[in-house]
Amino acid sequence: MNPVKIGVIGYGYWGPNLTRNFVELPKSELVAVADMKEERLQQVKRLYPQVQTVRDYRDLFAMGLDAVVVATPPATHYAIARDCLEHGLHVLVEKPLTIRAQDAEDLIEVAETNGLTLMVGNTFEYNAAVQALKQIIDAGELGEIYYINAVRTNLGLYQPNVNAMWDLAPHDLSILFYLLGKEPTSVSAMGGASVFKHIHDVVYMHLKFGDNLLAHIHVSWLDPNKVRRITVVGSKKMAVYDDVENLEKIKIFDKGVDAPPYTDSFGEFQCSYRYGNIVVPHIQFVEPLRVECDHFINCILTGEVPRSNGLVGLRIVKVLEAASQSLHNNGQPYPIQPPPARSWRIVSPRQGVSVVNHTSQTAPLS
Repeated sequence: MNPVKIGVIGYGYWGPNLTRNFVELPKSELVAVADMKEERLQQVKRLYPQVQTVRDYRDLFAMGLDAVVVATPPATHYAIARDCLEHGLHVLVEKPLTIRAQDAEDLIEVAETNGLTLMVGNTFEYNAAVQALKQIIDAGELGEIYYINAVRTNLGLYQPNVNAMWDLAPHDLSILFYLLGKEPTSVSAMGGASVFKHIHDVVYMHLKFGDNLLAHIHVSWLDPNKVRRITVVGSKKMAVYDDVENLEKIKIFDKGVDAPPYTDSFGEFQCSYRYGNIVVPHIQFVEPLRVECDHFINCILTGEVPRSNGLVGLRIVKVLEAASQSLHNNGQPYPIQPPPARSWRIVSPRQGVSVVNHTSQTAPLS
């Protein structure tokens, strides 16, 4: 089997990590890297002399590639990804897929029409600790999920064209969608623009998932501590996923509270609190980005629909759009409209196999 020929567009913050992985994966051949800055291309040449470098990503179209990775600023994702799809290339786009839901829908349509793989770089869906946490939830170990609290803070990195919510919250939204297998019905958001008056550097998002299930996301570029933590509170147990921890990334707390039976007086109202053991599951670490890149290659070769497919990316963009409206309207809640009903590809027509139609409402989130 010939390796999949890959081009990377954008060698800034995340591009070097993508480049390294596609160079090292045996089923891929990194042919070229495109970036507008010459100093970045010089770095590519020093590290990978066998890889071609170009200033204009459109030069990649004449290199016989099978796929590209778009790791450019979010505002450029749509135009570049669409151009690549129209030139017959499978596309992996870094998060968020686009900055408008309408553009995300168009990318999905173009990919489907041309029988191409469209995937979003939701790296945490390929994180072994997040996958372990999903298994714990699906097994019912935590009981009924009451609420989830997500915190993602650090000092920087400020970006001129997106706020902290669009930069950081896609990670936590993808984790929530993956863990719960459902999407929120409404969202509200409040925040502050502290350093630059037109860019929110701290945002608090509140999401409702129906059935009294709540989620809260706190993101910030302006915090003294690097925090990457997800707390899941259930009726039986509670769990904390801390990505900053080197070893104990998940802790399961046998803690909870049981409501008393009906009482007539306040004196009889005594909750039953449970304080049990803390369990730390063993998790075998594998670089999530390596798993993500390998998954992209396998989807191209087999026609499998990516776990973080275009529809997942669209759902995240729709939440962010609604949250942006709320952010600029004093935290007013906004409903989340589900994607329109449409068919989507199960296997690639390019592989000579069948296409199965489903509506977007039944398409899996994980």
